[in-house]
Amino acid sequence: MLKPILLVEDNPRDLELTLLALERSQLANEVIVLRDGAEALDYLLRRNTYADRDDGNPAVLLLDLKLPKVDGLEVLRAVRATAELRSIPTVMLTSSREEPDLLRPMNSGSTPTWSSRWNSRNSSPPSLTSGYSGQCLTNRHPAHCG
Repeated sequence: MLKPILLVEDNPRDLELTLLALERSQLANEVIVLRDGAEALDYLLRRNTYADRDDGNPAVLLLDLKLPKVDGLEVLRAVRATAELRSIPTVMLTSSREEPDLLRPMNSGSTPTWSSRWNSRNSSPPSLTSGYSGQCLTNRHPAHCG
């Protein structure tokens, strides 16, 4: 059984675009969508509503930087501080173009950080497997951006 993809995004438009990109990538993984950082932590740490969820971690965590309740950077810090979660590949998502927003996640243990520069009026949404038009910023080898 494939591990699910955990997508944490509060913006309906960004959520729709990300789900469309995942669909076009023809991944067979279930996508679990959560809307805020507190809910993401509850899911990952198996507490409250998610105390009885199936064992195992998601295949990947797609995490918006700016979330309500607990921001994405705090979720990332909690993931990296918890031994059982530390190995989850985490990709930070942001529509921000401000350099501090793009660089902070890398210092907290994110894999790549994607800054979307896609314009919905001019083209179809990006595919995760072919020519994503975002910018990947990473303090690791460029191959980490795929």
